[in-house]
Amino acid sequence: MLGTLVNTFTIIAGGLIGLLLGSRVAQRLRDTVMQGIGLCTIIIGALSALNTDSVLTLIICVVLGGLLGEGINIEKRLEGLGTRAERLLYGNSPTTGNQFVQGFMAASLLFCVGPMSIVGPLESGLSGNHATQFAKAIMDGTAAVFMSAALGPGVLLSAAAILVYQGTITLGASLLAPLLTNPVVVEMSAVGGVIILGIGLNMIGVAKIRGGNLVPAIFLPIAYMPLSAWISGLF
Repeated sequence: MLGTLVNTFTIIAGGLIGLLLGSRVAQRLRDTVMQGIGLCTIIIGALSALNTDSVLTLIICVVLGGLLGEGINIEKRLEGLGTRAERLLYGNSPTTGNQFVQGFMAASLLFCVGPMSIVGPLESGLSGNHATQFAKAIMDGTAAVFMSAALGPGVLLSAAAILVYQGTITLGASLLAPLLTNPVVVEMSAVGGVIILGIGLNMIGVAKIRGGNLVPAIFLPIAYMPLSAWISGLF
């Protein structure tokens, strides 16, 4: 849980700093830093994707995962959840209330939906390697500064979402240990890297990739690789 706890702390710390800075942070500076975070995200995603031992596995999992995610329409469901939560908490209240929920939802989507929030906790739970979560913690904490300065204290509440979401994955990773062999984890990280790269492109405004709908692809190597090995063994 160390990686998740550090990630939670950096979001809270970054959010508090952002609240203290408030409107004193120029929009130009916010934009520049957010673009820098996006570029770092692209590099991290590319490095993860290049670790694949099978480009064919990478392609098949991304394609099938995209089809599954589009069928479920994960991103639309998340948007609907945010809308319902906003209405439930604030109804037709003043703008400040709506801004609080918008800050919470925007930060939660940024911090939770990305594949780093899945791959990182899995690595922590299986091998005690917190490197991915530490890198994500730095990125999330920095982003929280500028998001809370712009959107208010709702951003801090996203720390609770991180604690529950990533903590659950970390604690449950041991249950999947027999399935998550090292080659499978390598391919899961590689698939996650592709999606991380897409999120980075979204952050710098180069593309609009529905990364949320690609998230199922991360888990497909668990089934695909044993099946592929079994089929290869037949021939």
